[in-house]
Amino acid sequence: MEPKYDSVVTAVISAFQKRAEFGQQKYGTNLDRTDLSILEWIQHAQEEHMDAILYLEKLKQEVQKKGDIQDTSRTPSQGDS
Repeated sequence: MEPKYDSVVTAVISAFQKRAEFGQQKYGTNLDRTDLSILEWIQHAQEEHMDAILYLEKLKQEVQKKGDIQDTSRTPSQGDS
C-alpha cells in the first residue's frame, strides 16, 4: 500500500501535533480557547510572523556569511509583481 502522504507532508503533520501537545502542556489551553478577542488573535499572529521573519533573516545572514548559497534574490522591479 502506498503511503498516504509524502515525507514532507508527514513531517509537517508530525510537527503540528508535537507543537499542539507542547502548547497544551505549557499554556494549559489550545486554539479552541475563547478568551481572546479577534484583535488579540491578530496580534498573536503578527508577533509570531515577526519572529519568523527575524529567524529567516538570521539564517539568511549565516548562509551569506559562509558563502554557501549564491544570492539569487529578485526584486519586483525585475518582472515580479
